[in-house]
This record gives sequence, structure tokens and C-alpha cells, in this order.
Amino acid sequence: MTQPVIRRLPPETVNRIAAGEVVERPASVVKELAENALDAGARRIDITAEGGGLVRLLIEDDGKGMSPQELELCIERHATSKLPVGDNGQDDLLNISTMGFRGEALPSIGSIARLSITTQAKGAGDAWAILVEGGKTNGIAPAAPLGRGGTRIEVRDLFYATPARLKFLKSERSENLGITDVVKRMAMSRPDVGFFLTLDGRKRLSVAAERGEGSEARIARMSAILGSDFGENALEVDQERDGVRIVGFSSLPTYSRGSSMHQYLFVNGRPVRDKLLGGAVRGAYQDFLARDRHPVVALNVELPTDLVDVNVHPAKAEVRFRDAGLVRGLIVGSLRHALAAAGHRASTTVAGYALGRVRPEGYQAPTPPPGGYQSQTASLAAWGAPRPPSEPVQDRVFDPGMSARVEPDHASYGAGMAESGGQAGFPAADQAGPPPLDWPLGVARAQLHETYVVAQTGDGIVIVDQHAAHERLVYERMKTMIAETGVERQRLLVPEIVNLDEAEARRLLERSGELEELGLVVEPFGQGAIAVRETPALLKRLDVQGLVRDLADDLAEYDQALSLKEKLEDVVGTMACHGSVRAGRRLTGEEMNALLREMEATPHSGQCNHGRPTYVELKLSDIERLFGRR
Repeated sequence: MTQPVIRRLPPETVNRIAAGEVVERPASVVKELAENALDAGARRIDITAEGGGLVRLLIEDDGKGMSPQELELCIERHATSKLPVGDNGQDDLLNISTMGFRGEALPSIGSIARLSITTQAKGAGDAWAILVEGGKTNGIAPAAPLGRGGTRIEVRDLFYATPARLKFLKSERSENLGITDVVKRMAMSRPDVGFFLTLDGRKRLSVAAERGEGSEARIARMSAILGSDFGENALEVDQERDGVRIVGFSSLPTYSRGSSMHQYLFVNGRPVRDKLLGGAVRGAYQDFLARDRHPVVALNVELPTDLVDVNVHPAKAEVRFRDAGLVRGLIVGSLRHALAAAGHRASTTVAGYALGRVRPEGYQAPTPPPGGYQSQTASLAAWGAPRPPSEPVQDRVFDPGMSARVEPDHASYGAGMAESGGQAGFPAADQAGPPPLDWPLGVARAQLHETYVVAQTGDGIVIVDQHAAHERLVYERMKTMIAETGVERQRLLVPEIVNLDEAEARRLLERSGELEELGLVVEPFGQGAIAVRETPALLKRLDVQGLVRDLADDLAEYDQALSLKEKLEDVVGTMACHGSVRAGRRLTGEEMNALLREMEATPHSGQCNHGRPTYVELKLSDIERLFGRR
């Protein structure tokens, strides 16, 4: 066998190798060509795909177009107009402000498909076209004018020159989903541009350029793509530190999904899939969501171009930050700031789901009589809005007599919990606060099944899961105590002895010092047993046996290198769960109202520690529709 010699590869082979890096699937072609359109100043981009993009792809834009000389040059490798030239006369790869810059997309696509480009420069009367098949071309030729400036690119028979690549593509449906995802991400990053996607003759996406500016345009575009539910349950994010800015929207914890596919991250408007950014989002929400739930977010990191390297991946899907810690910390901080500002707010979809479950299957609301039902009461005040002084209490939709019998004195809120030896003494409500029905969560009217508190608001009702709500309140208090003064402990008159297997007992005793900082003092008590001598004072009626066993299970899952403080949310969440008002415990009217008042004053109280809602709010209009009154 002869020794192979080094030889220069022909241009066709070089282009096909490059195409393997840049063009992985039809969605990659759409991404590259749409980025070129954005760099050309397009304000409308029309995308058509047939056969999953393998049969035909068509991308049309209204950008500035190209001259005949530029058209002839654009299909050559490493030819680009998007790299700035530095002061030293060299191309500056550290200050890239455009979407594309490599100059590989068009020649790579032309080497594996039949590529046709028609372009007309802005203000020019003539259009020009060029055809590339398998990397070969016969030069440019005049073409019919496009009627406006812009470029029209058609790609047919993708991968016909590299049939081996076809074996590794997914189904036509999967390729269509990939194209749709790419277009959606680009549309989210540029609300000032209209995107129109047609797949096999069917419109899949149609969003015109937004007329507003700033957050108004961004939320309008997000709602158009992700649905109106996202717009109703989105929290605005806008924070800046040391020249780095995070803008966008994140969802309430109760509006979550089962995977991270609905997390859209951008760097200077460039859609990316970066592990650092994804990890920062997960870290920000780990205090509010179970491990198998993920928030819906759309965030853009804006920073100077010299602080980020976008030239680390052939498809530009990954980036590298000069100060990754700053970016991650800013994302976590801005998301948690937005969540804290949400207060006790819960997702609007919770109420819709509840109404859907209540309505019998196959139910059809009766047709209202002509003119509609006559309302027998005055219109109710808006949620949370102060009642005008001239409005008599009798105009509200509730029995005044029942109100007089049930409505507790605000000064006594919390007294019942303290006197009855409850798990936590809720703070008394402010006597100078708003009228009872103007409290955001209303006034407690009843307790159902010793589990759910029913409250009346000015324009509806609220149903609260007492255990889930109190679990969040205890959790937030414990976190505050740990951060400020440490957890206050109470000594048990008789130590609680918990029998475990030897491995579980050893794991707990090895972390006894850290547990003590969290308010739990444990000591060895013979083989396979431990004695609990002190517990957090905040958790009065504590299930010590269940808590210790759950903590032993939690520790079995942790990396031994991690401290309990690093896993603080899980540990404190376990403690809060065992120390909260349990389902099945009867509460007094004062206790129920004290619970509502503290929920209103506590951030994140709209969801429990696992991301489930703590309350459902039903507006009076929703209930009337349920009974066919509207």
C-alpha cells in the first residue's frame, strides 16, 4: 500500500465540507438566509417551504438588495460585507454587530443544492439573477424587476449533491417544526420586522412589524407568537449592571411547562442556545418550581460587542462571554427581582383551568333572552381599586346581614391563631387598611373540607389551599431568618427519637453542624437512631419523624461536595412542608383572614414551593358564564 500524499482539495469538496458545518438541516438554511435579510435592513421577510424544506425553500425580503458586482461576489467563499475593519486595517472579529459575518452560507448552500438568487438594489431599476448548481455557475444575468428593492433566494433539491446527508435527516414533520422554531426565535428578537411563514401552502406564522417601541412592542410580539396567555402571565425584566443589560419577559411560576423548549434566549438580538444562560434561568426559578417544571422566558442580553465572542460555533448557536459570572448573576438577579415584584400574583390560566373542570362535559350554556339578563345590583368595583365614598355597601353583591354576622374585626386578625396554639402567629391586619372587600384576596367566608378557604372579593371569589399557602409563608420566613439573624430554635422537653438505617443516620449526623444552623439539632442515639433535641421555633406543630426521614432521603440525592446551604431551598422547603398548617385542620375566621393578609404581604405567595398555585380567583363574570347568565 502506497503512502498517501498531501494534496490540495478541489473547491467543490471544500465547499461541501464547509456545508456540513453550516447547513445541518433545512432549518439551518432558513436561519442563514433570514439573517442575511435582517443585515440587509429588511422590514418584511416571507419564507416558504415545501417538503420539509428539502424540495423547495423561498426567502424574500425588502432589504437594500445587491449590485451586479456584489451578487457575483456573494457566492464566493469567505466573501462578506459584514466584518468591520479595525484601526490597524485588519478585520475585527471582536466587534461583530451583524447577524452573519462568515461569508460561508451562500457558497455552501450552492454546493449541495440548486440555488437561485434574484436581487434589485434600492433605487435601481434593473434586477439581476444568478444560478448555482452543485457549486457551479454560469455568471449573472438580467432578471425581471422585483418591483421594489430586495432579494429573492430560492433553494431547490437541498442535499441533492450530497445524498448521504439525506439519510440522517428526520421526518418531513420534524423538519417543518425545526423551520418554525427558527423563524419564531428570529421573530421574537426583532419585533420591528414582519415575519411570514408558509409550509406546504399553509400559513404557519404571520406577524406584522410592531408599531410600538420598547417593552410594548416586545410583549405584543411575544403574545402573538406564544399566545395571549403568556402576555397575561408575563413579568417584565429590565435590569442593567456594568454595561450589560437584560431585557425581556419571564412567566409566573404557576405558568410553567414540562420542558425547557419554551425558553428563548438572545444575545444582542442573536438567538442562541447557551448552557450558561439556560442554567441561570434554572437557578433563578429553583426556589419556585419543581425539578420537572420549567418557566417560559424570552430574554435578550445586550452588551458591548467586545465583551462577547460569537465566533465559537460554525452555526453561531453558541457564544462566549468575557465575564460569564457577571452575565449569569445579572440574569438570576433580574429574574428574582421580577418574581419578587409580582407579589402574591398567580397565573390567570389557573382560573380558566378550574372553570373548565367545573363545567360538565358536553355542557352548553342556555341562550340568554333578547337584551340579556338584567343586573339587580350596581357594577362592582375593579379588583383592588378603592371604593368611591358615595357607593353604599348595600350595592355590593352579598347579603349585608350575613356580612355583619361573619365579617371579623380587623383588630382581632391573628389573635385566634396565637390563642389556639397554631403553627405560626399570623400578624394582625392593619386597622387603617382598605375596606374588607377591597383587600386583594378579600374576606374569608368559609372553610371547605378543612382544607380550602373561600374568600369574597369585590368582584368575585378566591379559593385558597391552606396548606400550600402556609407552606410558602413559612418558607419565606425561614429564608429571611436565615439571611438576617439565623433560625431561632426551641428545645424539646423530651427528645424525639427517630429510628433509621445506619446509612441514613450517618448521613444526617455528618451534616449535624449545618442542620443546627437551620434550626435542627440532632445527636446520635445508639445504632441506627438519632435524637432530635431542638427544632426551628417557627415550626410549632412539627412532624419530627416525617421531617427527619425526608431529610435523610434528600441527603441521599445530594453530591457530598455540596453543603446544605447550597441546597438551602430544598432543605428549607422540606422543613416548611412539615411545619405548615395541614389539610384537615379547622381554622377560625380570624386565622383564615390572617392567612389571607399575610399572603398579600408576602412575595411569591401565589405558588407553593413546587410551583403549584396556592389560590384560584374566579371573577363574578366567570361564574355568571358558568351558570349561563352571560
